[in-house]
Amino acid sequence: MTKAFGLEIEKSLDEVYSIQKKFLKGIDIMLNLSNTESDITPKDLVYHEDKMSLFHYRPVVKNPCPVPTLIVYALVNRQYMMDIQQDRSMIKSLLEQGLDVYIIDWGYPGPEDRYVTMEDYIDGYVDNCVNIILKETGKEKLNLIGVCQGGTFSAIYTALHKQKIKNLVTMVTPIDFDTKDGLLFVWGKHLNIDNIVDAYGVVPGSFMNAGYNLLKPFQLLLDKYVGLFNNLDQQEVVENFVRMEKWIYDSPGQAGETLRQFIKDLYQDNKLAKGEFELGGRKVDLKEIDMPLLNIFAEYDHLVPPSSSKPLNDLVSSKDKEMISFPVGHIGMYVSSRSQVEIAPKLGSWLLEHSADSKDIKPKGKK
Repeated sequence: MTKAFGLEIEKSLDEVYSIQKKFLKGIDIMLNLSNTESDITPKDLVYHEDKMSLFHYRPVVKNPCPVPTLIVYALVNRQYMMDIQQDRSMIKSLLEQGLDVYIIDWGYPGPEDRYVTMEDYIDGYVDNCVNIILKETGKEKLNLIGVCQGGTFSAIYTALHKQKIKNLVTMVTPIDFDTKDGLLFVWGKHLNIDNIVDAYGVVPGSFMNAGYNLLKPFQLLLDKYVGLFNNLDQQEVVENFVRMEKWIYDSPGQAGETLRQFIKDLYQDNKLAKGEFELGGRKVDLKEIDMPLLNIFAEYDHLVPPSSSKPLNDLVSSKDKEMISFPVGHIGMYVSSRSQVEIAPKLGSWLLEHSADSKDIKPKGKK
């Protein structure tokens, strides 16, 4: 084999040719992508208010669960992470298990929404959605699944409106903000949120994303692109990458007054865990949560560390409460292979089991 400057020429040329071939195939794949859509599980709009929409997924079994389930997602990202693609859709899995699923789409706040508060979101939008579902289904209670910040909202809502909640599920949910395990929690304690909100009004999603990227800069800004290049000739890998990138950068702005209260009252003063948080002049006591609780967290979560999620089980008064973790990250909870094999089946079976004895169908004629 010919050598020059210590290099095996033929081998080096083969490697260059292989890289070039992979690159050209990757370019062809990128130029002809056709399967990068998300949020395609069939659903119907049942309620709309301001920027918020409530959707009902069409059941796929003959006799779905008698208790409807409402999913409350975080404000900072789009809810279709749970329906990112059909072979990795938590929504699709829950429907196939027999759940009757609704979800809130928060939409995209505009400048006119800068004064929308946590009270507006929780006592307004969430409560209105709950009431619409109960009226439409003829039930007195529903199951509530809260995801990330949506889980915090759901815990607050349940503590104030427990008569409407059959079972509560929290997923990767921050509750106790007095932790130093996550960099986001350390930053949050020292963030001058007043200056940010006063400057922007509605804080842009791009601003929020920049902060999240700095939490894991090498992995989020470099490693993933190296991984893409290494698999550039694999169509499925490229499609998955594009689909995820579209979701990541599809980031709504944040209503300033809601973000201000969330940072100051929770990240900085930890009022919810202390029992000092107030919404609309009412003290939020998590001990009011006495229905069955399933608290799910991710062991490798860099956004919401387990130490923030686990205390919920000690703060509620539920006798039937379960806490379970999975060896995944924050997003892996919904898009990993483990999500389909373990997490969604566990969530679905728990809700079905705890809804099986439902007696909360309203008598005919009762309003």
